[in-house]
Amino acid sequence: MYKQLFMSVALMAASVQISAQTLSPDVKSTNNNPISANVFCADPTALEYNGRLYVYGTNDHQEFLTNKKKGDNTYGSIKSIVVFSTDDMVNWTFHGTIDTKKICAGWTSSPWYVGYGVSWAPSVTWRHNDETDKDEFFLYFCNSSHGVGVLKAESPIGPWTSPNKKLMITYDTPGANKQGTNANFDPGVVIDDNGVGWISFGGLGPSEIMPEAARIIKLKPSMTEVDGSAAKIHAPYHFEANELNYIGGKYVYTYCSNWASRDNWNTYKSEHNITASAPGGGTMCYMVSDNPLDPDSWVYKDYYGPGVSGNNHSHLQKFQGKYYHIYHNHGNVLLDVMKNKGLVDSSAGDYRSICVNKATVNESTATISPVTLNNEGVTQIKNMNPYELQQMETMANCGGVEYEDITNIKKNTKISSLGNDASENMQVKMKVGSWINVRKVDFGKTGADKVILRAKGTGKLDIRTGSSPKNSIVTIEFSSTGLEDHIVDIPENKLKKCQGVKTNLYFVVSEGDDVYVDSWKFHEIGASGIQTIENNKPVQRKIYDLSGRRLSEGQSHRGIVIEQYTDENGVKHSRKVLAD
Repeated sequence: MYKQLFMSVALMAASVQISAQTLSPDVKSTNNNPISANVFCADPTALEYNGRLYVYGTNDHQEFLTNKKKGDNTYGSIKSIVVFSTDDMVNWTFHGTIDTKKICAGWTSSPWYVGYGVSWAPSVTWRHNDETDKDEFFLYFCNSSHGVGVLKAESPIGPWTSPNKKLMITYDTPGANKQGTNANFDPGVVIDDNGVGWISFGGLGPSEIMPEAARIIKLKPSMTEVDGSAAKIHAPYHFEANELNYIGGKYVYTYCSNWASRDNWNTYKSEHNITASAPGGGTMCYMVSDNPLDPDSWVYKDYYGPGVSGNNHSHLQKFQGKYYHIYHNHGNVLLDVMKNKGLVDSSAGDYRSICVNKATVNESTATISPVTLNNEGVTQIKNMNPYELQQMETMANCGGVEYEDITNIKKNTKISSLGNDASENMQVKMKVGSWINVRKVDFGKTGADKVILRAKGTGKLDIRTGSSPKNSIVTIEFSSTGLEDHIVDIPENKLKKCQGVKTNLYFVVSEGDDVYVDSWKFHEIGASGIQTIENNKPVQRKIYDLSGRRLSEGQSHRGIVIEQYTDENGVKHSRKVLAD
């Protein structure tokens, strides 16, 4: 167990002179949807790993910033993928972006349709490789309508590499859609119980009941090459947004329907002996098979996901034993609120936001019940622990916040480009009136008596149990050119505010511009030190500073470091901790 003794810090309990009216506008309120109040993103996919749900999406925000927060989203500037994660379904950590343009810079461009252009609609999976004894992560994305590329990593946040020198699926792939007809995009990947990988793709076929643009193909054991020829999935009213799941021994294929006439639906029902009603335009439909390469084995079940304004794209994900419908919504969730509050130009259009609502799945029959969409979102499944080190980029809501990567800060940066690699080293950029909100923070019966904040710049940050200054717990004043740890005693008359479960905890900058905040943690009354880690004995422990430089065991280093180790049970860990 690693500990750090406290050094008494002068008490800063002065009342913060910042009113609720001066706070950056709230565009999300008490809703849990969308998952981010300040990053536009779409086309979600997800995986569960080590107790966390990782969600990946198309980086609409890159186009939003390129267009200077004006005009329509044409998707042409999107050359990265966003990454978020959560362990409670309400407080989400932003990990930055996967810079696909940089990673795929060495791809060949001959012929033109095998080279890199953009990155949309990711799909992700992972497995443990027994031969190498390593976890492997595979992320597939569509390069416009031309084909599908793949990236590989040993962590859900990277670093990612390109195992190929071109797209994995192209117009030349056997059985794929050919150039000039339908698209080879929107991949959906799954690994079945036999360890075999499958990927679906295709779309934009003719607007009719059977466009015949949906495809599925087997992957080789490497997961980075296709195996054999693609087969058709006879998906009625198929449009785009392919995803795959493996449920109850069945392959479950989901997709977005088109807007063609439903006049022929009764004939289709009769021919295929099904009872489902015709799906509405832009709804999420699903089919089931036990032999994915046999086009006639796929059975249309129903539509389960309601349509949204504009295109629809979703992912069905099981996490901690429950199913969730992860999808994107359009302006009415976030963009329209920003317009109404004067935060963006009225011309801005079609910048999407990722949302989550609960789903109900009968695993024995591979049946998905209809999903209800709402802004309230899902229930928080666990309370946040303030005595564990928490990243400041973990939040349920925020206002006036931008992001930067600690290893890639440029002097006088005005706005985040969201073009950094996905990272554990993110920090948030704040100014006067900026705030961050986390929900259901459990201080326990004993409560906290100290707090540590890692920050740089010159300013004051107020920690509150509500958005009003009267709910202040403590104010932390700091001034440093580099990230430093600031440990502050909680005033005696505020100790009761740090007991029990707090519905909302706010971090508000009351003074200072260009303030950078990395992480926070409270100290429980009676605990022996500010830093504790799991009781499992660390094995093969490695320590790095926040720039990624390896530190020797005897090397002195004050503050937060990155610890990577494998515990005595063989579980691998990577987390930020306070140095001895």
